[in-house]
Amino acid sequence: MGELRELAVPFVVPGPAGVAIRDRLRVSESDAVVLAEVGVFLGSLAAGDLAERSRQGLTHDAAGWAVRKRELTGKSSARWAGSITKATHDQWALARRGQAAHLAWLRGQIGQIEARLARPLGAKANKREGLACGYATRGEWHAKSRRLHTLKDRLAGVEANWKEGRVRVVRGGKQLANTRHHLQAAGLSERGWRERWRAERMFLAADGESGKRFGNETIRVTDTGTLSIKLPAPLAHRANAPHGRYLLDATVRFQHRGQEWLDRITANRAVAYRIHHDVARGRWYVTASWQRAATPVLPLEAALARGAVGVDMNDDHLAAWQLDVHGNPVGEPRRYFYDLTGSAEHRDAQIRHALSRLLHYTHRCGAAAIAIEDLDFTDGPSREKHGRNKRFRRMLSRFPTAKLHARLVSMAADQDIAVVAVDPAYTSRWGAQHWQKPLTTLTRKISRHDAASIAVGRRALGHPIRRRTAPPHDDQSDRGGHRTVQARPDTRRREETRPHLPGPRTRCAPPGRGAKAGDQRAQHRSGHTAEQEFWQQDSLPLSL
Repeated sequence: MGELRELAVPFVVPGPAGVAIRDRLRVSESDAVVLAEVGVFLGSLAAGDLAERSRQGLTHDAAGWAVRKRELTGKSSARWAGSITKATHDQWALARRGQAAHLAWLRGQIGQIEARLARPLGAKANKREGLACGYATRGEWHAKSRRLHTLKDRLAGVEANWKEGRVRVVRGGKQLANTRHHLQAAGLSERGWRERWRAERMFLAADGESGKRFGNETIRVTDTGTLSIKLPAPLAHRANAPHGRYLLDATVRFQHRGQEWLDRITANRAVAYRIHHDVARGRWYVTASWQRAATPVLPLEAALARGAVGVDMNDDHLAAWQLDVHGNPVGEPRRYFYDLTGSAEHRDAQIRHALSRLLHYTHRCGAAAIAIEDLDFTDGPSREKHGRNKRFRRMLSRFPTAKLHARLVSMAADQDIAVVAVDPAYTSRWGAQHWQKPLTTLTRKISRHDAASIAVGRRALGHPIRRRTAPPHDDQSDRGGHRTVQARPDTRRREETRPHLPGPRTRCAPPGRGAKAGDQRAQHRSGHTAEQEFWQQDSLPLSL
């Protein structure tokens, strides 16, 4: 049996650092035309600035940034130039981080394939010695050797780009760009695709600035919901308000966090806005975002003072179970299902609905913390790691780990519920081994995922997952089987069955302390009465 890996210590996940809310803009046809014109014009400037930043690569400095900003200021305005250059830097940095992640993935894949190619065909893995398993057939070995050369060539190209600081970014999205060559499969016409492509490449975003009126001078939303835009210099003839601004007919009403947003703009605190067009629905939306003040993280002991709700994440549902401070499951298990098929909006709504039900259940239980596995599936869908198990790889690929964690942390922070992340090692295996069978009754069927939720909760509370031993039963001390309830951590052999002790099993004489315990002849031999032999009293004489 291989050695168990060292488990990470549970910790309280910090709260979200920002807030984003959205509202629909019911614009008129004339307003839609102006928004599209401004967005396309600024999008062309943003595309040119991103191309210039990519050409500079690692030689970029503050002086180059100032030159780019001055050029954009003459074509639009100083505030639009600042927003465009900042968006360009964020996009380049994001592409750079993606390039680094791709480098690490390629090197990991090459290392795994080389390790398996070095092993004999059909060789078993040896985790203790760190040896990978060999490929099953000669044909598979040959196919993997060809893939190894392909990955090495790809790695050489990515490493060259990394050293030169060259990144590859597609404004509008690589997926939508590739869809242009598969319009029939996507169910789109050329005109429909061009409308989506134009909408995705628009630029209508402005960062806020504290101290300015309503927190933003470029895209301004007043406390009454009036929205106006500062037009760039070439489009100043479109202005219908003083100082080169265009006032929209639509009124903004943020339903979610509306009061918090109103408090910020009333105090002239920075609020960033982004306007985008959903071509499929034919709607315009405005998104407001701002940063939150950093709040101190709640100590782990305080978060778990009233127990926790252990949660096991799966590809189709969340399994949850309440645990008290001693690690004992309370009540019945809960399952919150969601469907990850369909559009992105549908999947996002399914996740939000499941998390809302989970948070309501936590409130009803009186707990102040949710224990969840700290999963990381960045290398999960690797075919070298899971072999021919395509079904499992597809499940990992569609599993919304990052989105579910981000949603849960954000939604839990609004309801003052702490999220405790634990190491996911062995939770499903040990949960099924120690909790699934004991908690299954004739009227309640416990699944492996329900048992895993108990394991997650116990690990967050600081209790071991394995069940401990208990004293024998009070009525019949010799019928006790495996000890199932809790014992103290310092109790020896607490995870084993009760050992057999020779001697009488009576309460008057403890085991090994009978009257004939030290006499080796007291074993039902002739001429010697054994301690455990059947005894019968003689009848009294009639003469007495």
